Amino acid sequence: MFRTALRNVLAHKARLLMTVLAVMLGVAFVSGTLVFSDTIGNAYKNKSAKSFDHVSVAIQPDRSSEPSGETGQGAKQQPLLTDALLKKSQDLPGASSVIGDMSGFTALADKNGKLVGQNWGTTGANFYPGADGKDSRYDFTAGHAPRKAGEIALDSRTAERTGYKVGDTARLSTDGPVAEQRVSGIFDTSNGNVVAGGSLVLFDNDTARKMLGKTEYDQIDIKAAAGTSQAALKSAAEKILPKDTMAVTGDTLADDQDRMIAAQTSALSQTLLYFAAISLFVGIFIIANTFTMLVAQRTKELALMRAIGASRRQVTHSVLTEAFLVGLIAAVTGFALGIGVAVGLRSLVNSIGASLPEGPLVIAPTTGVVALVIGVVVTMLAAWLPGRRAAKIPPVAAMNSVHATPTVRGLVVRNTIGSVIAALGLGALFMGVSAGKDGMPYMALGAGLMLIGVIVLTPLLSRPFIAAATPLLKPFGVTGKLARQNSLRNPRRTASTAAALMIGLTLITAMTVIATSMQTAINKMAADSLKSDYTVSMANYQPLSPEVNKKLAALPDVEASSPMRVAYGEADGTFTRIAGVDQKHIGDLLNLDFTSGSLDGLTGNSTIMDHDTADRKGLKAGDTTSVKFDDGKTAELKVTGVYRENDMLNGLFTPTAVVDPHLEKTADEQVLLKMKNGPSDRAEDSIVKALGENPAIKIQDKQDISDEVGGAINLILNMLYGLLAMAVLIAVLGVINTLAMSVFERKHEIGMLRAIGLDRSKVKQMVRLESVIISLFGAALGIGLGIFLGWAAGSGISDSVKTYAMEIPIARIGVFLAIAALVGVLAAMWPARSAARLNPLAAIKAE
Repeated sequence: MFRTALRNVLAHKARLLMTVLAVMLGVAFVSGTLVFSDTIGNAYKNKSAKSFDHVSVAIQPDRSSEPSGETGQGAKQQPLLTDALLKKSQDLPGASSVIGDMSGFTALADKNGKLVGQNWGTTGANFYPGADGKDSRYDFTAGHAPRKAGEIALDSRTAERTGYKVGDTARLSTDGPVAEQRVSGIFDTSNGNVVAGGSLVLFDNDTARKMLGKTEYDQIDIKAAAGTSQAALKSAAEKILPKDTMAVTGDTLADDQDRMIAAQTSALSQTLLYFAAISLFVGIFIIANTFTMLVAQRTKELALMRAIGASRRQVTHSVLTEAFLVGLIAAVTGFALGIGVAVGLRSLVNSIGASLPEGPLVIAPTTGVVALVIGVVVTMLAAWLPGRRAAKIPPVAAMNSVHATPTVRGLVVRNTIGSVIAALGLGALFMGVSAGKDGMPYMALGAGLMLIGVIVLTPLLSRPFIAAATPLLKPFGVTGKLARQNSLRNPRRTASTAAALMIGLTLITAMTVIATSMQTAINKMAADSLKSDYTVSMANYQPLSPEVNKKLAALPDVEASSPMRVAYGEADGTFTRIAGVDQKHIGDLLNLDFTSGSLDGLTGNSTIMDHDTADRKGLKAGDTTSVKFDDGKTAELKVTGVYRENDMLNGLFTPTAVVDPHLEKTADEQVLLKMKNGPSDRAEDSIVKALGENPAIKIQDKQDISDEVGGAINLILNMLYGLLAMAVLIAVLGVINTLAMSVFERKHEIGMLRAIGLDRSKVKQMVRLESVIISLFGAALGIGLGIFLGWAAGSGISDSVKTYAMEIPIARIGVFLAIAALVGVLAAMWPARSAARLNPLAAIKAE
């Protein structure tokens, strides 16, 4: 039976090609993901291990000693990691060198004045020279380290992408005015921020302290002398530790870093593997279709095997052996292709600015084993049902040259099962919808069951769809009629082919509906919440100096301005955000929807609060509430208004005079501006110049705020489109495969059509129309189900995002349908050409 299976594989290698390709692509996705994640994980580990070469023991603040709960404006702590402690560390027995490490946000402008990096990605740190004048953390490739105020050094990656060279002048800012600094040197580093694609600016130690506003070091790194163990050095360091500090060995730090890297790469790997699993699931339909058609075409052969003594088990094993050989070939080629996929992914990620660290390609033995097992198991699993059907062919069928047709009873059973599964999925979905944001597990279960149920029901659903498409086929005359009949001839085959495309489009449509609705919700939130033309804030979301509001309020173009000076505390026992604002102008800058009261009385010890907070405590306009600030002091505030909150506006608003006494340092979260003539390039330019063209300060209008959040949503959506493209590609292979085998199966019929006058162009048109019908059927199912699942998932989001409302992206759905039709045309090219080239006489003789 093994020899028979091998001969069958070799005899039908052309017809098995698409199956091999489908499995190969799925396996390549899996193995490429595993190789890619292992490679970058190993590279990051090697890089991070190098960054601890200078650390045998680190002295750090003891975070576990900090008070639990929300971080507030408590009493100012005394510096812990001081120069005095650093001096004591240098005198420890067994210490060869000591480095005081400090870093913080530093906004570096490129040569066009734009911020380098993304918000948090640009960092400043100190250069701490040892006795030899070098800092072991940095390896200078050009120039020298900064030695005095006015000098900086840049990491080599930043220097390369900005074009800065030694001797150039660069503009930067931390949380103060813009400074112009001379680039004294370029260096390489294993700093994690730089490895992750960020930027690093070095100052000399004294300048770093001033620029970064540091009164102490972030960490003190001690390098052990030869012959001194990390444990011994740690024991010595513990004797000089001040209160609320701790000593940690370099090995512990490296292990912690390794665990963090492993967790991050594991999360990435799991995400990619989910999409690889979707691709393999789509491939199952192609494999099952292929073996079903091969079995149908070999009815006489299999029946003769039964007639000469082959048992049912042997026939099933023969089909499964064929599947094993196909899966093995696909797995081996897929594994080899996966290595190329991993290399391509690495290049792609680097090309979009992620700057992955260099390192060798890691191909773990387990990756090869997983690829082989997945390829073989998926193929054999998909071929099991056709193999079972093959075993049921009675020997008497050998006397009949007509292929066995599917039974009606089988379709009835299938439709019943599909209906039950879909009903269970629908029930789970509605349970999730009724549960709101806590119903996501029910929604996930319901979505999965609904998808499976619809897949099972596709033969039943194909008939009404194709019937509805009949008027569109009439203009094509006889070829349109033949295409419709061919699509209906074997509903199982049509359904399986369409289901493969449906899966990808269901997921794509659902995500598009959610993303589009979220973008609209964000736009509505910004438009509904803000009357201001601009918001001004720090690029790293740190507080602004109060001087910013004073400067901007004095501009002739500014009609109204107000700071948002935020503190935190409890209002009648409920934790809340308390924003200090300019009571004179805040009504011109915020659009608040009041349920009671107004802004008119916001003077002195008064406040307005969001509806949720007021509702929990039964408060309304005119009541008094007790507010306990994080500094431990309390204030009695009169409630002058209650407004409906959203994600942009919530908590309490009160005059700045109420908040200021409770802040350790007066600073603003952001400044709101309304311009006399509205937003314009001229108005924005005047703000930029008033702030000294400071790269650390971010100026946004309403659209910028929407784009900042919406841009992240679109980036994620585009990434998901890219990942799901593999599943769609495999579905296209399924359409090609089905049509090609269908053409082979209908040789006799096509020969007869050619003999009675159907020319080659009409034959091609018939096959193309059949392909388009199947593709559009899959697309219609996928889009319909995707919209429904998008609605269900959106119902959970609407509980959290008040402005969320479902929006169907008609234009994109039109594009999806057009792409599906194009897929049908392209997928039919080879099968249509093969059908048109059949010799009518030879085809008529075919059985």
